[in-house]
Amino acid sequence: MVTALEGVSLSFPAGSFTAVLGASGSGKSTLLQCAAGLERPSSGVVRLCGADLARLSDRRQTVLRRERVGFVFQDLNLLPELSVGENIALPLRLGRRRVPRGGIEAAAARVGLSEGQLRRLPAELSGGQQQRAAIARALIAVPEVIFADEPTGALDPHTASGVLRLLRQTADGATVVIVTHDPQVAGFCDRAVFLDAGRVEAIVDEPGPAEVAARLYMLGERAAGRRAASRPAMGQRAAGEPVGAAGASGGYA
Repeated sequence: MVTALEGVSLSFPAGSFTAVLGASGSGKSTLLQCAAGLERPSSGVVRLCGADLARLSDRRQTVLRRERVGFVFQDLNLLPELSVGENIALPLRLGRRRVPRGGIEAAAARVGLSEGQLRRLPAELSGGQQQRAAIARALIAVPEVIFADEPTGALDPHTASGVLRLLRQTADGATVVIVTHDPQVAGFCDRAVFLDAGRVEAIVDEPGPAEVAARLYMLGERAAGRRAASRPAMGQRAAGEPVGAAGASGGYA
């Protein structure tokens, strides 16, 4: 069994903007999934918007997330058959809540999208514009908490910086937790949490870009060292591997 997180104890103050950083496989996305109630930890307590998630049924957790939590993901999850405006309104419609007159247009305007773009399909927008639509969708229900998982991972540095700035400016006092490997986030967050192999390596208040980049480099080197140490040596048969399989697949005798 692989332990994705171990001994992690964190709180995210109301209205704060926190970045969770670490090398690939460090547990960043698992932490976000557990914090949002999308995965159940094997032990421990997760509280979201004051509620102990273990005491809520799946249905009540779904309602809690739909009404009080916003999500922004790297793959956006925009429905391709719906217009941009319909995608932004989706959290309200799923919750059978009234879409206020002019509310979609106002949400779009806050993130820099025009009314004409609301009528287009997501595929007709650029990557940066699609990410703006995803942020507008996350904000439309006025959430208390916003979880963002690698929201700039597929964007160029200039567009990524604009998306981070936009997320910071439009959060309206919501608590923002952003999982990323992008050092640019240091210019926008109040606090950075660094993970290494499922554990909290460090928590830094008001981090600078140079410090974030240096820590990420160090954690990346450490993770690469662990991966190298776990690989079988050249020509060495891994436990349980049939004789000859290494030579056949690896191209060496």
